[in-house]
Amino acid sequence: MGKLTRRAVIAGALTMPFAAKAQEWPSGQMKFIVPFPAGGTLDAIARLVQPALQQRLGTTIIIENRAGAAGSIGAAAAAKSPPDGRTWLFVFDTHATNPAMQPMPFDSETDLDPVMLVGTAPNIVACGPSRPYQTLAELIAASKAKSGGLTFASAGTASLGHLTMLQLAKRSGAQWTHVAYKGAAPAVNDAIGGHVDMIIAATTVLNSQIESKMLRPLAQTGAARHPTLSDVPTLVESGYPDLDATPWWGLYAPGKTPTLMIQRFNAEMVAALKEESVAQKLKAMGLTIVASDPAYMRVFYTKQAQVWGQVVRDNGLKAEGG
Repeated sequence: MGKLTRRAVIAGALTMPFAAKAQEWPSGQMKFIVPFPAGGTLDAIARLVQPALQQRLGTTIIIENRAGAAGSIGAAAAAKSPPDGRTWLFVFDTHATNPAMQPMPFDSETDLDPVMLVGTAPNIVACGPSRPYQTLAELIAASKAKSGGLTFASAGTASLGHLTMLQLAKRSGAQWTHVAYKGAAPAVNDAIGGHVDMIIAATTVLNSQIESKMLRPLAQTGAARHPTLSDVPTLVESGYPDLDATPWWGLYAPGKTPTLMIQRFNAEMVAALKEESVAQKLKAMGLTIVASDPAYMRVFYTKQAQVWGQVVRDNGLKAEGG
C-alpha cells in the first residue's frame, strides 16, 4: 500500500466537505407536485405513499396539486424548482405526449431527472348499461352502422386512451368522435349516465364501476389480460397486435438533483410501495407496481415520447389554443 503524503492528506481534507455536502440529505419539509386535480389516480398514489415516506425520511411531505395543460403546468414548476432534493414530481402518461402537442417551457430530457416508473395499468374500453354492445366487435359494427358514428370519452386530448382509440379507428374502420374531459371523474359519470356511447380509462379509474355493473368492459389495452379482468379480451387478442398501449405513472426530480439524493429517494420509494398496506391498496386500484430504477425510467420515457408523440403529430393534435 502506498504511503500517504502530507499533500494527499491536505487534499483529502479539502475535498471532504464537498463530498459530504453532495451526500447530505436535505432538511425541512419536502413537496410532491401532482400536476392534476385532487381525487385522480395520480393524486391517490401520492397520498398513499406520503405517510410511509414521511416516516422513513423523518420529514413532512406536502402535496401540491398544480393542475392544467395535461400536466405540463405542474411539470414546468418542478423543472424550475431548485435541485435540492426537496421537490419531487409525479407524472401521468400525458407527460410523454405533451411536447408533441405544444411548445413546452422546459425539456423533460434535460430539465427533469427520472426517479422511477411507479406503475402501469391497462386502459379499459367500456360502455354504460343503457348501451347494447356486449363485445368490441359489436361496438365497432355499431359505429359503422350509425350515421355520424359513436362518441367516446377520455380524460383528455392526447391521453393514451384518446390516442389508442384513434389508432383503433384507423385499424378497424370504426367511426367515433372524441369527447375530451378535464379528468376521469366527469367522463365516468357521463358514460354511466349514457351521455356518451363509451369510455376509455385505466383500470385504476373503472374497476369499482365495473365490479358494481355500472359499466360493461368490452376490451383492455395491455399486452396480457389484467388479473382483475381475466374475462375481458385485450386489443392484441382481438386482432390489433400493435395496440399494446398501457397507461403509466412516473416520478421525477428537478434537473441536476444530486444522483445520491435520487438514488436514496428511489430506494425509499421502493420500500414505501412494498409496504403491505400501500401495495394492497394500489393492487385494489388495478395498478401494477413497477418501482423501476432511474435508468429504466429514462429509456421508458424516451420510447413513449417517440411512439406516441408520432401518433399526436400524425393526427394533427394540438393543445387548446395551440
